[in-house]
Amino acid sequence: MARAIEVYDTTLRDGTQAENFNLSVDDKVRITHALDDLGIDYIEGGWPGSNPTSVDYFRKMRRVQLNHARLTAFGSTRRNSNTVEKDPNIQAMLETGAPVITIFGKSWDVHVTDALKITLEENLEIIEDTLNYLTGRVDEVIYDAEHFFDGFKKNPDYALETLERAVKGGARTLVLCDTNGGTLPYELTPILSQVQQRFGGLQTSVKLGIHSHNDSEAAVANALIAVQHGIDHVQGTINGFGERCGNANLTSILPALIFKMGLDCQAKDHIEGLYPVSRLVNELANLRHNRYQPYVGESAFAHKGGIHVSAVKRNPLTYEHLEPEKVGNHRRILISDQSGRSNILHKAVKWGIKLKPEDPLLASIINELKEKENEGYKYEAAEASFELLMRNALGIQRKFFRIDGFRVMNNKYRMDQPPLTEATIRLYVGGNEVHTASMGDGPVNALDRALRKALTRFYPVLEEMDLLDYKVRVLSGESGTKAKVRVLIDSSDGKCQWQTVGVSFNIIEASWQALIDSVNYKLMKEDIGSQG
Repeated sequence: MARAIEVYDTTLRDGTQAENFNLSVDDKVRITHALDDLGIDYIEGGWPGSNPTSVDYFRKMRRVQLNHARLTAFGSTRRNSNTVEKDPNIQAMLETGAPVITIFGKSWDVHVTDALKITLEENLEIIEDTLNYLTGRVDEVIYDAEHFFDGFKKNPDYALETLERAVKGGARTLVLCDTNGGTLPYELTPILSQVQQRFGGLQTSVKLGIHSHNDSEAAVANALIAVQHGIDHVQGTINGFGERCGNANLTSILPALIFKMGLDCQAKDHIEGLYPVSRLVNELANLRHNRYQPYVGESAFAHKGGIHVSAVKRNPLTYEHLEPEKVGNHRRILISDQSGRSNILHKAVKWGIKLKPEDPLLASIINELKEKENEGYKYEAAEASFELLMRNALGIQRKFFRIDGFRVMNNKYRMDQPPLTEATIRLYVGGNEVHTASMGDGPVNALDRALRKALTRFYPVLEEMDLLDYKVRVLSGESGTKAKVRVLIDSSDGKCQWQTVGVSFNIIEASWQALIDSVNYKLMKEDIGSQG
């Protein structure tokens, strides 16, 4: 049997320390579900002692049942001036109800004396005292040895002593952190050897882990070398997000562990979901996808012109190190792209749409998808819009209403007061013409309210709908204020949640497209339900 590796994701905590990377509480919950479905073992939800958003997240997660992953709260050892019972950081972690707590402590003597301004012995007491208090109060305690590799290089005996005291306090997983990201691969192995030699007699009860940052472009390499050297617990983030230059990238680590190193982990059975999870995190963070990213980038399996294309068509292994479908990605032949076929058939099965590989309409769906993507549409985080696109292409989408026009007016009567926004809509439902107007808090809200006002007397179920989130992405920043934008709208009816997308040079038009898709999706689901 292959050796099993624990995978620990810290996208929701360490990842959110990246510049321009922001997630709402609802975004974090949605990503948690995606990571759980992927088979991640531990999901670090945040640092409740320092961030109110993390407190809200853990409160929401109390009502969420995960299939596999163990939710983890993160925080520091107690302060020197506090007892563990009265340390607010420690108590905040316990109050989350998370079954696992990850505690970090200082391994580098310089941080102890210069940053904490305490003695080396006091730091050791703090580590042991904190872990001893938490052990038994939660299901599991993980110890992150912060700055371990830098500390080891300067004072190896003290760095190892901090680990000894963590074990004495009850820690059964010790994570060696390259917090500054300055350790190079050739330095890693001799340090790991000494750690394992020191803990040789404890190997049956203590698990060693790795947490590497990417400041020297070595985070993934260091994680994989550590695993090769016997480390069984790997921490990282989706797409490598993290403070400064980022963390070890799990979208590169996971396929390497599974397909290159032949190791086992829970994500092995769900690894085809890696590409969608990568895209989802980027979309919810409202950041551009890195098309050149290994395994999950758009260009990772793209081939352009000449000898490469000819060879790949005969045998993909000639220019590909891995079959893209294994990680949920797809091959792209840029001069004749047939990449969407398998994905579309997969979605058709998922949504109960009858579509066979030989159906000529499949080609029309692929062509429309290509055209939309060329315009800037992306459907990884807007599957509701993609389902509507497929149903319209197949002629099975019912026309619930027809829009004849809309108008939005913004009036700023006084500079010290917010503007007044009014939306007017003219539409038809069957043979009935409806002309409505509504005020709103901004153009999108005004349009939403006017549309609901027009349609609810025909479709009362629309009263169940709420707009949960609204994101705008500029697609061509060099164009300034005339840039094309993509709008992502997140909607819910209390029973399910769906996402829709719109693209235009006009932000109101893009918002309108996403809004119309959201309403049509709700009506389509209700229509299918009533037929069923």
